[in-house]
Amino acid sequence: MAKTKVYFWLKVDKKFFDNVFIKRLKNMNGGYAMTVIYIRLMLESLESDCILYYDGYLESLVEELAIKLDVSEDDINMTMAYFTKCGLIQIDTNGNAELLQAKAMLEQETNQAQYMREYRKRQKLKNDNSYNVNQLANVVNEPLTTCKTEIDKEIELKKDINIDIKSEVDTRENQSATADGKSEFNIFEYYQSRIGVLDGYQLQKLKDFIEIDNLEPNLVKRAIDRAADNSKRNFGYINSILKNWAQNGIKTIVQQDEEQRRFEESKKQPAKSDIESTIPDDLPF
Repeated sequence: MAKTKVYFWLKVDKKFFDNVFIKRLKNMNGGYAMTVIYIRLMLESLESDCILYYDGYLESLVEELAIKLDVSEDDINMTMAYFTKCGLIQIDTNGNAELLQAKAMLEQETNQAQYMREYRKRQKLKNDNSYNVNQLANVVNEPLTTCKTEIDKEIELKKDINIDIKSEVDTRENQSATADGKSEFNIFEYYQSRIGVLDGYQLQKLKDFIEIDNLEPNLVKRAIDRAADNSKRNFGYINSILKNWAQNGIKTIVQQDEEQRRFEESKKQPAKSDIESTIPDDLPF
């Protein structure tokens, strides 16, 4: 199973440079260098909850940071002293430095969330392009003799408004759907809630079963449930179930229920040899 990665970054906008403590550095000797060092210190602290820990290998945290950032100890000292005085850095009794502003600017997401965000972006772009092509086709096919009046335009505007309202309602319904809904994101969440972490390849396989093999999302959920209930919490088991259903033309819950019913009935039918053994040998015909 692929390991989940977490990415961290600082969300720096114009307000950061409008901060009075940062602006004051512009008029100080070495102020620009101190600004850059301060940003690098915040970046260095991201993976440790915005705290720069003193490892104890050298005489002080300043010496360790000077080596890590490849800058002079004097520059680190001036930067730490200035921002500590401003209240943006706090030094504890163990010599560790907490960067308070970094916590407010911290952003993070997992590689799975990144994958989903990029996927939705591609899908939106694909849908937008498809819409533009259809609109262009409608314009090309429109008779040249058509001259729209103000009334026609008003009617079309009302239709567009109705379509937009319906689209908004549909969107809200989809967003409030439970795990039995048809969205791929719900499949993703449902799998993780019952089985475990789902990587990009496995997510694409589930998506292919729904979009290419035309399996109902609820049927995919049934395979997930079956694996979880039988303590077979691995993707290979689920994949084999779905592959077998797809090859046998089972694409809906109803079809799978019927297949299960026939299977149960076949187990109740006695074998042919058992039936023959019950017929007496001395029948008069």
